[in-house]
Amino acid sequence: MIISFQYYSIMFPAASLLTTLLLALSIVASPVEIRSSPITLPIARKLNTSGGTINILQHDQSRAAALKNVGSDTLSRRTASITVTNDAVSYIAAVGVGSPATTYYLIVDTGSSNTWVGADTKYVVTSTSVDTGDAVEVTYGSGSFSGTEYLDTVTLGTGLTITKQSIGVAATSTGFDGVDGIVGIGPLILTEGTLTDYPDTTIPTVTENLYTEGTIAEIVVGVSFEPTTTDSDANGELTFGGTDDTKYTGDLTYTPLTTTEPASYYWGINESITYGTTTILAETAGIVDTGTTLILIATNAYSKYITATGATEDETTGLLRITTAKYDDLEDLNFNVGSETYALTPNGQIWPRSLNTYIGGVTDDIYLVVNSIGTPSGEGLDFINGYTFLERFYAVFDTTHSQVGFATTAYTDATTN
Repeated sequence: MIISFQYYSIMFPAASLLTTLLLALSIVASPVEIRSSPITLPIARKLNTSGGTINILQHDQSRAAALKNVGSDTLSRRTASITVTNDAVSYIAAVGVGSPATTYYLIVDTGSSNTWVGADTKYVVTSTSVDTGDAVEVTYGSGSFSGTEYLDTVTLGTGLTITKQSIGVAATSTGFDGVDGIVGIGPLILTEGTLTDYPDTTIPTVTENLYTEGTIAEIVVGVSFEPTTTDSDANGELTFGGTDDTKYTGDLTYTPLTTTEPASYYWGINESITYGTTTILAETAGIVDTGTTLILIATNAYSKYITATGATEDETTGLLRITTAKYDDLEDLNFNVGSETYALTPNGQIWPRSLNTYIGGVTDDIYLVVNSIGTPSGEGLDFINGYTFLERFYAVFDTTHSQVGFATTAYTDATTN
C-alpha cells in the first residue's frame, strides 16, 4: 500500500493558532488516487509568530548546530549545550494516539526520528497505553523534551493505524509553543541514545513500523512541496511506501546516501554547488531536511555567493538582500548530485515577497533564501537543502535502498516568489 498525506500552508497568529489549525485540518481534500487508493491526511505549515516576527535564520542556524552535534558517542547529542530557538516554520500533522484517540498536532520532521507528545496537549492514558518505565530525552535546535516512553496505538488517518508504536510522553519540553510534539521520519539511527538507560538501543520509527506491520511494501517516503505565497494554501503531499508520479516531471534520479559523518546520520548526500558556471562549493557531504527553511551552505561558499550575487546582509532579517537590478542579473544556482544538475532559478532563490512582513522584512524588498550554515566546508555536514529547495524538486527518502531521489516538478521554474 502507498499512503499519501497532503500538506497545507497556514500563517498562524499566536492567539489563534489552535483555532486556525483545527479549521485548516477540517478542510480535507478528497483522497487522491495514487496507485492503490492511498490514505490522505492534511498537514499544516505553521509560521510561528508567537514571539512577533520570525527569525528564520536564527532558527535554521541553531538547528544546523544541533544536527552537526552527532557523533559515534550518541549520548553527546542529548547532553551537549546548544543555543536553541523556538520553531519558526514547521509542518504539522494531526495524529491520533490511544483508544479512543486523542488528537495531537505534531511537527513532521525528516531530521529526527523519535515520535513524542505532551508539549502542549498533555498525554491521555487510555486502554492501549503501556508505560515502559524507560526515560527518553532528545535535544533539537528548536528545543528539547524529556519524559517517559510509552507504547500506544497511533492513528495517522482513516484506516492507517500502528499498534504498539513507541512514543515519548514529555514531562518537560522547551521550544515547542503551539504544537504538541514531533512525529519523526528520519533514519532509525537517530533514535539511538535517546533512551537514557539503554544508549545502544534504537526505537522503531513510524515509517519502520508501517513496514513491519505490512502497511507499506518498502521503507520509502516521497515528499512534494509547492511554492506558496499566501497565508492558506494546500501546498504539498507526503507519500509513505512509494512515490506519486503525478507530482514530478521526467524521471526520478537517485544518489547513494553519503558515508561521511555527521551527514550520514541523516538523509545525507554528496553534492557540489555552482553559481552559473562558477563553483562555490566543491563536492562535499550535506543533508536534505524538511525541518530547515533556508538553503544553508558552508561559510566559504556563502562568501562566494555574496560576491557573485552582489547581495548585502540585511540587519533586520539576517538574510541577504538584493536590489531589483541585481535580481535581474541573478543566475541559476546549480546543485550537482551525481551526474544530474538541479538548477534553482533566480525566482527560486528568493523569499516570497508577499510574506516579507512575517520575517520582519520590507514589503517590496528582495531577500535571498541562501545563507550560511555557520562553519566552513570540510566538517562533514557542509550544506542543508531545506524546504525552499524542496519546493522546486520532488524528493524521495528511501531507506530500503539507502538512497535519496530527486526529480523536477511543474514548479521547478515557477516565478511565484
